[in-house]
Amino acid sequence: MCGIFAYLNYNVNRERSYILQVLFNGLRRLEYRGYDSAGIAIDSASFLSVNGDPNSSSNSISAHTPPPLVFRQEGNIESLVKSVYQEVADVELNLEESFLTHAGIAHTRWATHGEPAPRNSHPQSSGPEDDFLVVHNGVITNYEVLKETLVRHGFIFESETDTEVIPKLAKFVYDKANEAAGDQIVTFSQVVLEVMRHLEGAYALIFKSRHYPNELIACKRGSPLLLGVKELRENQENGSAFEDNKFLSKDGHPKELFLSSDAHAVVEHTKKVLVVEDGEVVHLKDGGVSILKFENDKGEHVGPLSRVASVRRALSILEMEVEQINKGHYEHYMQKEIHEQPESLTTTMRGRLIRRGSSKSKSVLLGGLKDHLKTIRRSRRIVFIGCGTSYNAALAARPILEELSGIPVTMEIASDLLDRQGPIYREDTAVFVSQSGETADTLLALQYALDNGALCVGITNTVGSAIARKTHCGVHINAGAEIGVASTKAYTSQIVVMAMLALAIGGDTISSQARREAIVDGLYDLPKIGIFANVGWLNWLDRTASTKRSKYTNYKVKEVLKLDQEMKDLAQLLIAEQSLLVFGRSYNYATALEGALKVKEVALMHSEGILAGEMKHGPLALVDENLPILVIATRDACFSKQQSVIQQLHARKGRLIVMCSNGDAASVCPGESCKVIEVPQVEDCLQPVINVVPLQLLAYHLTVLRGFNVDQPRNLAKSVTTQ
Repeated sequence: MCGIFAYLNYNVNRERSYILQVLFNGLRRLEYRGYDSAGIAIDSASFLSVNGDPNSSSNSISAHTPPPLVFRQEGNIESLVKSVYQEVADVELNLEESFLTHAGIAHTRWATHGEPAPRNSHPQSSGPEDDFLVVHNGVITNYEVLKETLVRHGFIFESETDTEVIPKLAKFVYDKANEAAGDQIVTFSQVVLEVMRHLEGAYALIFKSRHYPNELIACKRGSPLLLGVKELRENQENGSAFEDNKFLSKDGHPKELFLSSDAHAVVEHTKKVLVVEDGEVVHLKDGGVSILKFENDKGEHVGPLSRVASVRRALSILEMEVEQINKGHYEHYMQKEIHEQPESLTTTMRGRLIRRGSSKSKSVLLGGLKDHLKTIRRSRRIVFIGCGTSYNAALAARPILEELSGIPVTMEIASDLLDRQGPIYREDTAVFVSQSGETADTLLALQYALDNGALCVGITNTVGSAIARKTHCGVHINAGAEIGVASTKAYTSQIVVMAMLALAIGGDTISSQARREAIVDGLYDLPKIGIFANVGWLNWLDRTASTKRSKYTNYKVKEVLKLDQEMKDLAQLLIAEQSLLVFGRSYNYATALEGALKVKEVALMHSEGILAGEMKHGPLALVDENLPILVIATRDACFSKQQSVIQQLHARKGRLIVMCSNGDAASVCPGESCKVIEVPQVEDCLQPVINVVPLQLLAYHLTVLRGFNVDQPRNLAKSVTTQ
């Protein structure tokens, strides 16, 4: 969704051109979240150069401080960059002007209220003098009531956004507080805390004000936000130093501070971050960071403003490298992430598969769950909750979890669970699946499950995300940064993690031991390098490689990626089509849904995943010689049923594309006109990991050939942080 970014340099000279580039590059790192317009705000002049007294009151400061420069533009970031430099040239603004301290804010907007247009872009303003500026990620649900109140007090609204009420409310609070306070100084944090008291909904906000130059305030409720800290010391190697116990203090040391919706915009500057919690207000001032904890209606009210307690927090270190968020030698992020799957699956499983030197001792170790496995095994049911691709991944894992655990497993789309207020019981285990860990509907469903007393398990790709923090336990999929909006490697890693979850829950059942060991072997067979936790497994592998497991030299995901050119050729045949049907069943019903979703998301072609068992209950009416139909018919317990489906579609002159296991082409292809995609065979519960890769490649090549943006599909966002 929207991306927010801010950069504050303290006690270190930075030219205006440098500040602009930091802001622009921050927005570029957030492009993958999805957006349709962008904007920035910087100072028009140094505060000290126009005022000269850093101890002046806010009233005298605002009287001398010129309004900030605000730039907003519809379209992509490069359109914003072009318009900024054009406007800078028109007004002859000095790009070489240096600022010892400066605070700038930036935003990418994904339209929710009001069409994409400069007036609706952020930063949104309090009025003509830009006394308060705000960038916002989220939705304010009570904005209409606030807007009506502010209009009655003489405020004029220029945009259709929900965000515009925030800076105008800040100005209203500031003006009223100064009238009541007399000679007392009204602080920036007091203003923001009072604004928060009136807001309902989900948000992450960054405030900038000419009344409080060189200060920024950030706060959040529901939407993601983090602070990056980079201290600059001449006597430190690489120009960076950090002390946990001093980073909050106003020590006068030069430093750079960053605020961002996620880590991608921060990691190139620093790995030292603080994940802002709900209800926290982060105030950047004089090189220091103060954190206030706000709880609505619980603060002590003195006059019109609130007093709340301050808190101390520790920084954490990002486990991310800049190289992870670069394309490398690939043309697009989606292409890169599809081809990274052997490595991402290896990382997902590393240290979690166990062999203790014997073929009879194979299991999994999920450290984040080990203390809760007994509780999960006693559950009356397991409820998977997710949205989009994450829901599909859970659906792919449901059969093996039911088989190995013996516990009923139900599926819930997060938004539908909330709409229905479906029953969740204390005896349930609710598993929340989200790549970002910040999906708005999934987070609301998580709170609903917590309120109902269920054990909540998180499966996410993002360390420190809201789901990771709020669930009782969980597993990180460790797939690495995923930039493309259409999820690829995170999907396959989610399936693998949930297969390992099934192995862990069913690990105490003797009757399924052989099945579990076969799955462990199959997991090893997916990626391309060693992943086992115990040293003893190497000796076992050496003893048996020539007899029992010669296929270890044949790594399955790497093998299926060799279909890249074949999928490109198939995409060329389908380039002019308007629709595509994908039939699957059992484990591969999820594959049909996910493959259709990928084509729909990026290639902008209507596609539909259909449960093959439902073919005669409506979908068969669509079949003719023109409509392309892809049937997934790899070897599993439903193979003969899929053969029957193929025969029926062929009898009605269906235009068939069949995905089958290697060597099965003759068994599944009823005529010469049938197109066949042969894939490696693995354990049935892991087959969705293999089968989805050709569909990912097909969607990618279809999109490129049709001339659409692969990494930023129309109208879509990577992380859906609003309802």
